[in-house]
Amino acid sequence: MKNAWGIFTSDIKNTSKNWMAAILIGGLIFLPSLYAWLNIIASWDPYSQTSQMPIAVVNEDSGATVRGDRIDVGEQLVETLKTNKDMGWIFTNRKEAMEKVEYGDYFAVIIIPEDFSKKLSSVITDRPQKAEMDYFVNEKINSIAPKITEKGASVIVDQMSGEFISTVNGVIFTIFNEIGIEIENDLPDIQKFERYIFDLEKNLPVINKLLNESLTDTKSAQKIIRKAQNLMPDVQRLTADGLSKLNSTADFLTKAEKKLNEMAPKINKDLKTVQEISAESNDFLKKVQSVDLNFTELENVKKQLEQRMLQAIDTVGTVEADLKLLSDMNASQSSPSTDEESSAITSFRGQEQLDEAIQKTAALKSYLQEIQGNVQNVNAIVQDKQQQFKEAIDELQKIAATTSIKLDAFIKEYKQTIEPRVLAEIGNAKNTVLEAKGILNGIHSTLPEAIQIISNTDVHVGDGKKMIETVLGEFPYVNDKVKQLAERIRKVQGEVEINEIIQLLQNDPQAERSFFEEPIVLNENKLFPIENYGTGMTPFYTVLSIWVGCLLLISLLAVDTMQGDNYIVKEIYFGRFLTFWAIGFLQTLIVTIGDIVLIGVKVHNPFWFVVFGLFISLIFVSIVYTLVSVFGNVGKALSIIMLVLQISGSGGTYPVVLLPEFFQFINPALPFTYAVDLMREAVGGIVWRRVSIDLIFLAGVGLAFLLFGTFLKERINKKTKHLLTKSKESDLFH
Repeated sequence: MKNAWGIFTSDIKNTSKNWMAAILIGGLIFLPSLYAWLNIIASWDPYSQTSQMPIAVVNEDSGATVRGDRIDVGEQLVETLKTNKDMGWIFTNRKEAMEKVEYGDYFAVIIIPEDFSKKLSSVITDRPQKAEMDYFVNEKINSIAPKITEKGASVIVDQMSGEFISTVNGVIFTIFNEIGIEIENDLPDIQKFERYIFDLEKNLPVINKLLNESLTDTKSAQKIIRKAQNLMPDVQRLTADGLSKLNSTADFLTKAEKKLNEMAPKINKDLKTVQEISAESNDFLKKVQSVDLNFTELENVKKQLEQRMLQAIDTVGTVEADLKLLSDMNASQSSPSTDEESSAITSFRGQEQLDEAIQKTAALKSYLQEIQGNVQNVNAIVQDKQQQFKEAIDELQKIAATTSIKLDAFIKEYKQTIEPRVLAEIGNAKNTVLEAKGILNGIHSTLPEAIQIISNTDVHVGDGKKMIETVLGEFPYVNDKVKQLAERIRKVQGEVEINEIIQLLQNDPQAERSFFEEPIVLNENKLFPIENYGTGMTPFYTVLSIWVGCLLLISLLAVDTMQGDNYIVKEIYFGRFLTFWAIGFLQTLIVTIGDIVLIGVKVHNPFWFVVFGLFISLIFVSIVYTLVSVFGNVGKALSIIMLVLQISGSGGTYPVVLLPEFFQFINPALPFTYAVDLMREAVGGIVWRRVSIDLIFLAGVGLAFLLFGTFLKERINKKTKHLLTKSKESDLFH
């Protein structure tokens, strides 16, 4: 190791004595820092400069009318973007925008179409349509720019969606609040409706029974109505016949009354005549009783008596004939054909008095005829016995007296009872007939209306029957729906209290609108805060610059000494390694301190940032130096290959999980993976468990390469020496 140290000190002396070497070494020490610093500055905070990215906005929205109010969402969006500094918004027309985005003057174009407001307003219709915006981006200009412009377009959409949702929800919750108030006011009616549904459910069987009974009754009513319709022609015919009969009866009663009035004086006169004859005969017989008559006188008496009796019999016969005439007229109006006629004729009770008068007249006539017979027998009696004559006269006188009494009684009864009663009964019968006629006339005149009413009733009953049949047909559906509704009400009552629904609906619309405008608030908690993008990229660019510094060293410095014959291979390996590490140490010291002091990177643990950088430099120098020292120019190529793989697969710029599978596979074996992670711990905040893993892996890699160089350099150099000589013969390689 003494000789190795001698090689290192010799390199230091030679550098200090040779100004050109010193300048070159100084450049080697400083150049890696420029690589890191320039990249860090370039990526310091690019997202704060997005306002410099020109994005065209074309508003073609023609607006819309919602319930009489004019809205223009496109214009509102333009006014909002004019105050937005996130992007370089440029408001122009479609033609100019598309020309410039194709040429590359604009990174992207956002076009608000003509129907933008119209589609947004369709939310209040039964067929809402989503509003669309057209986004055109020129991805050829830059690989990152499309992502930034897309984010800007997404922000616009999110902002518009948020405002739209908050506005719509504000209206909705205003309506909900009003509904809640109305429900609270209508709560008694709602509860009444619930009871009504439950009562309806309970009475559904009764309703079904009533409907079936109503259908049966309706069918019966139809039968009755149709039967009545069939009978109406008979009713019309009978009514017409009844009117005809009543008219005949009325005429008969009028004639009977007239005839009775005409015959009454004659009958009275005849009865008076009979009464006078009877009285005279009675007086005559009394005189005959009181005197003694001879045969000649007796003959005269007999003739006078016979003459009077014949006159009386004729007169009584005339009365009897007149009474029979009246009775025959009454009998001729028998067999009434309607109830009204029967009632009218029955009410005329004069027939009884006429029959009684005829019987009494016949009895009087019989008495008179008996007297006449006795008178004719007088001669025989006189011739036989004087005494028997006396008795015959006495008998005649008694019969005459009886006849006279009965005749007086009959005349009195006729004048006081029979004649007035017959006339009265005829008058009553006429009134009854007139009343019956009026009733039948009323019935006859109302029959057409009754027929129409029955016809209409038949139609209505038919309609009612159809309606009942329809209701019965729909009843199973209604029955099921009512039961479902009742069950749903019970379920809702069991799951939700209506007062809770009212409380849920009643709200502060403005507060709810504010909530839905931003329903989720992200509380960002930065466990290891990184100030900006440049600070976040500092670990990667710093580690990369350390490796680049190693590549610069192997490009300019020789890994072997010119005095190689004086040293063994191991001494040369470690001696020149110390020289490489010393320069790498200075490179790393400058770049790490410069990151903090010159660039202004906010590092959480500056001390450890520098220390970790120096440790990484030691490991990288051991890797690169060993590869070149052992393999020569092939080692240089291997170092560059490792650089390329580590830039892509270490996860320094993108998370490893986003990389292709190959790079995810090699990531755990790459020194960059652990070196970048170690520097990130110092920048953001140290988690020592992760630091320990990184340190152990890097130390293991560095130790492995040192051991590899220590034990295999000599063997491999012997085998590759002729390859090195051959490459130098080309005069292209050193």
